[in-house]
Amino acid sequence: MAIKDTIKPTRSELIGLKKKVKLSESGHKLLKMKRDGLIIELFDILDKAKNVRSEVEKDYEIAQQNLNIAKTIEGVVAVKSTAFALKDAPVITLESKNVMGVVVPRIESTSVKKNIIERGYGIIGTSSCIDEAADAYENLVEKIIIAAEIETTMKKLLDDIEKTKRRVNALEFKVIPELSEAMDFIMLRLEEMEREETFRLKKIKS
Repeated sequence: MAIKDTIKPTRSELIGLKKKVKLSESGHKLLKMKRDGLIIELFDILDKAKNVRSEVEKDYEIAQQNLNIAKTIEGVVAVKSTAFALKDAPVITLESKNVMGVVVPRIESTSVKKNIIERGYGIIGTSSCIDEAADAYENLVEKIIIAAEIETTMKKLLDDIEKTKRRVNALEFKVIPELSEAMDFIMLRLEEMEREETFRLKKIKS
């Protein structure tokens, strides 16, 4: 006697499996929508990341050039003492925002861009090359903060896309097929049992 012939499933088991299949299919659909939405968000972020990275590199070159000019004209000691004159350092605050269920950072900064008076060094004792170097580095810091938020967001989106993709594949290629196969087997087995019961009743009656 085959093992399957000894199994006697019930209608309630069949109903339970149907509910599981329906729930799995619904979850599969929602996860696919989430995955596709995250991919769209990622492409938007990739464009921003590409632009901001090139801007950071450009601003870094400008800042280095201005700093070298300032060192040549004012001297290294004067440039360093001017840098140490700054008392009001930039304030960075880290918050979070939700992108389709993924928590990504929001980085806010204050006091990065300053006017000449706020920088703390004397206006009379320094030349414009110091001011230009300070301006360039303030622009660079602002771009770095933007780049940090964008690239961290991009990494988090990539990680969640990969996790969602694995869950979609697990449901599509393993969970749903196995549940459907079990449901089909129970339906066939119940039909066999009904036929056997009908035959038995006819035999008793005759």
